Amino acid sequence: MRLHPLFAYVGRELRSLFRDFLVTDMSPRDALKSESPERSWQRLEVSRKRSHWVLGVMVASLVACFCKAVYIQCFNTDFLQRQGEVRYARTLDIDAGRGRIYTRNGDLLASSLPAHSVWAMTSLVKATDEQIEQLAQIVGMQPETLKKRLSRPNAYTRLARQVNEEVVQQVKALKLTGLSFTPEFKRHYPDGEVSAHIVGFNNREDIGQEGMELAQNALLTGQKGSRRVIQDRLGHILEEVDVQKAKDGQDLYLSIDSRIQYVAYDAVRKAVQKHQAKAGAVVVADSVTGEVLALASWPSFNPNDRSTFKFDHIRNRVMTDSFEPGSTMKPFAIAKALDLGLIRPDTRIETAPGIVTVADRQISDTKNYGLLTVSQVIAKSSNVGTVKIALQIPPSTLWETYSQLGFGQAPRIGFPGAAAGRLRPAKSWGPVEQATISYGYGLSTSLIQLAQAYTVFARNGDVIPLTLLKSDSGHAVAGDPVFRPETARQMRAMMMTTVHRGGTASHLRVTGYTVAGKTGTVYKVKDGNYVKDYVASFVGVAPATQPRLVVAVMIDEPKDAGHVGGVVAAPVFGEVVESALRTLSVNPDDPMMIAGGGLLAKGL
Repeated sequence: MRLHPLFAYVGRELRSLFRDFLVTDMSPRDALKSESPERSWQRLEVSRKRSHWVLGVMVASLVACFCKAVYIQCFNTDFLQRQGEVRYARTLDIDAGRGRIYTRNGDLLASSLPAHSVWAMTSLVKATDEQIEQLAQIVGMQPETLKKRLSRPNAYTRLARQVNEEVVQQVKALKLTGLSFTPEFKRHYPDGEVSAHIVGFNNREDIGQEGMELAQNALLTGQKGSRRVIQDRLGHILEEVDVQKAKDGQDLYLSIDSRIQYVAYDAVRKAVQKHQAKAGAVVVADSVTGEVLALASWPSFNPNDRSTFKFDHIRNRVMTDSFEPGSTMKPFAIAKALDLGLIRPDTRIETAPGIVTVADRQISDTKNYGLLTVSQVIAKSSNVGTVKIALQIPPSTLWETYSQLGFGQAPRIGFPGAAAGRLRPAKSWGPVEQATISYGYGLSTSLIQLAQAYTVFARNGDVIPLTLLKSDSGHAVAGDPVFRPETARQMRAMMMTTVHRGGTASHLRVTGYTVAGKTGTVYKVKDGNYVKDYVASFVGVAPATQPRLVVAVMIDEPKDAGHVGGVVAAPVFGEVVESALRTLSVNPDDPMMIAGGGLLAKGL
């Protein structure tokens, strides 16, 4: 072991002083007597000098130690205070209340409920195996896991979090030392799986993970506070030194109408179950303000129960799933041709013999429709008629129209994970690509993009961005013009024929209201090849004479024989639209309904 240089020096001097005495058997006094007086005096003289020197060094050392102690105790106390605080002081977080989420009508969608965390100072916990098993059962842990946590030396560890008051009382009943409880919050979602894909959920740290909880996390999250406390050796709080209050997050009002949301959720759920489909989705938008009034996906999940959390259930299919839209794309190419003056609604298009050859590709209809007007091309969803119209438009012009409508770019809706879809640049189009894109193959889009694009027909030819936040004014918003107002009115009139006799959705009826829409049925692509699995869709506006709503429906992989959009998706549209229009107190516009009301008013 190495000695301090000062002590080593003192030791050497002492050894030198008594070196001569140690080599003899005589005592130091006798040794001095045996020598001559002159020799003894010299030795005494030398020894006295050395002893004075050693004494001076020792006194200096003691003075240095005293000065160091005074300096530490009086002038440099930070270190000792920190060490004391480490043993007795704690800074505890005070969680801030997270903002609530409401519907447009003030119905609660998400709130934070009081809860507690259970902590343990491991060095102070004295528990039998039976008590550990009881504690593990109360806090929902495995006994082995709990034992492992409690075995950590001098650790301050959390055993459970977000437990209610009942659990806290059960833990306290065990009367174990070293346990403490800190307040926190637990997120609760009253609407459960009905609004799960809109609201989303938080993790254990109360940070948004999906939906609007994630998109508006900064707004909803408050500012944490803190408590500086002094504890005794058992973990009991003796004194509260300082408190910094927490600042709660702001509340959020969504554009969702809870009444329409439930109808949409229930309708798509029943359709998926009826047709043994893989999944389904529906979105309802106000074409005046751009507010999304309902958004539902099935299968869904319960954000209050993490056992229902599966990736396939959590996915918001309205926002994140992209698919080839099929015939729901046809109205856009036809509208552009109308806008350019290339056709009129009554222009005749020859579709016989039901097949058209484009480059080296044959494009066909389900049957030979013969000579059709443009309006009939829409009603019967003729691929041949659409292709012949679309090929009259320059590729760059058609691509620019699709881009203005929002295809190929993520919608500006402020929702995490919103898909951009795929729209290839016009310079890569050949005649075949232009033809297939015009009837909905060779590009991909999400359901929210389709709904947004169809606002161009519900308005005066301008498209508006959709939003999930409640509008402060509730007034009409200005859109980006894509078509002339007259073109939008002509397209609505033509799309009304889709639900008439001979149209692809002729069975669709919305009592009291006129509707205009378009069906879509496409093969799915799997592993790079088209397979006989379908996506059925329907997108439309209502009332057709003075539109208020845009509704888009998608059913993924219906299994029964009626897999087409007019059979699978259109009934969902009808159920949702009829309920939504009545909920919003929109006046009926069906001429027969109005005429019937007039007769009743006259008492007939």
